[in-house]
Amino acid sequence: MAIVTAPPVERAGVVVDERPIRRTAWRAVMLVSFVVLIAGLVRLAFSPIQEAAKLELGLSDYQISLIQGIAAALPMAVIAIPLGWLTDHSKRSRIMLILGLCWTVGMIGGAFASDFASLFVARMLAGVGAMSLIPVAISVLADLSSPEQRGRAMLFLGMGNTLGPALAFVVGGALFTAFAGDLDLPGVRLSAWRETSLVFGGVSALTLLLQLAVREPARHEVENAGASLGLMLKALGRRWRFLLPLFVGQISVIMADAAAGVWAVPVLQGDLGLSIGAAGALLGGLLLVAGVLGPVVGGFVADLGHRSSMRGGILVGAVVASALGVPAAVFPIMSSTLAFGAVLFVLLIAGAVTGLITATAIAVLVPNEERGVCLGAFMILGSLIGLGAAPILVTLGSRMLGGESHLAPSLAVVGVVTGAVSLVGFLVAMLNAPRTVGG
Repeated sequence: MAIVTAPPVERAGVVVDERPIRRTAWRAVMLVSFVVLIAGLVRLAFSPIQEAAKLELGLSDYQISLIQGIAAALPMAVIAIPLGWLTDHSKRSRIMLILGLCWTVGMIGGAFASDFASLFVARMLAGVGAMSLIPVAISVLADLSSPEQRGRAMLFLGMGNTLGPALAFVVGGALFTAFAGDLDLPGVRLSAWRETSLVFGGVSALTLLLQLAVREPARHEVENAGASLGLMLKALGRRWRFLLPLFVGQISVIMADAAAGVWAVPVLQGDLGLSIGAAGALLGGLLLVAGVLGPVVGGFVADLGHRSSMRGGILVGAVVASALGVPAAVFPIMSSTLAFGAVLFVLLIAGAVTGLITATAIAVLVPNEERGVCLGAFMILGSLIGLGAAPILVTLGSRMLGGESHLAPSLAVVGVVTGAVSLVGFLVAMLNAPRTVGG
């Protein structure tokens, strides 16, 4: 096969480089991954302080589940496909900056919320901005890394996406404890959870300056840069036997992880008697370790599987991880803090591995100009079902079991069922995976 040596050219408004990617731009990969970390921090920054906000504003568990799920899920369902189209056909670095501004405004706005409606709107802005970054970042990282090293490049994105939420719990719990004591922000006299939100918002605002250093990379592995949105959707439709079960597998994992992220701290407080600071520190510590170990394992396993001759080999690690996640979903009903943490750790590792491998599979097996729309479709389903429905299902389940005191068994049931569905999804996706990009 002849090697294409033509320089980058502009086609349909995007810069396309037909030459193969020979080297991974690791510095740029690190920069984008750090922005993803901040987005992940903002996405779950409310979780460790939600009980304090609930008490001050007089909210119910059901209202908290709406704020933590539907607030971002519904608007995500509306903007996901247009955002995916823009990701494929416009300057992605500019999109990242706009999203960063969105989640910063939402984070700071939450500190001044006076009721359910205003807090709902603030978390909607923060959640939509933070969650929308992931498909854009995946598209950018795919054009910064060679196919042979894409799994390892994506592992840094995976680390950022899990370390951010971990820091939200660790730092959020510590800040809340400090502000609940004698510490106050200079010139600010607000309740502890509000001052914690302001600190996170300030850090996010400073990160906007760093985002100005993100440069737009040329696009590689492009089949048809000028294709319309309709043609892109039809192209994705032709791959439904692979993409649909892949989506089912990862969305089910998102459901289990989202439910755990929202309700693990309340269960630790209510059933095991931990304080907000102690519960946040425990969950944050687990997320920190899982956020490093899971993406590393997932990245190397994805690259190893991709180099194998097995059909869908890139997804082998996701199948194994999802199988481990099924029994690990019973963590809420553990009778001790040690057992709770150990079993939850396995679930978090499994989720980090499957998420990294799913992102890598899309970046490797879907053509460049279809990745944004593909990830946009995934975000619609992931936000509505994974992030939006899971917290509410746990709440409804606890009501059926007898009230808010039954959060733990309801959380376990949701986790086990979604874990089993994810295992089936990844197995089917593996069997139907294309052998080459666009195959």
